[in-house]
Amino acid sequence: QRLKAAVHYAVGYLCQEVEEDKDVQFSKQTIAAISEITFRQCEIFAKDLEMFARHAKRTTINTEDVKLLARRSNSLLKYITQKSEELASSNMEQKEKKRKKSSAAKGGRTPGEQEAAVTENEDSNMA
Repeated sequence: QRLKAAVHYAVGYLCQEVEEDKDVQFSKQTIAAISEITFRQCEIFAKDLEMFARHAKRTTINTEDVKLLARRSNSLLKYITQKSEELASSNMEQKEKKRKKSSAAKGGRTPGEQEAAVTENEDSNMA
């Protein structure tokens, strides 16, 4: 029920924004109907996503499932793909930073710096 109320609130807020932009008015019944349709569609989306994951023998829904769900709307699919790529690159950057921090904390040097130090040591031992 709380989720349904949250959807109703969000739809009401969006309708208010459209009213201000387009100079139109929505009745309470119209907002309620849009809310109900939106909620039902979200339920359908959730079931479809679960089925896509289950079909792939997974218990977790991933971005590929969401892309499959959005395949009929080119603009939505393009948006989801773009956001997915942005998140992936952001995650890679964060992992790289963590790796550098942890290696610097362990040895005080990055792998490249450690290799240079070993080579430097070997050179001084030969002299």
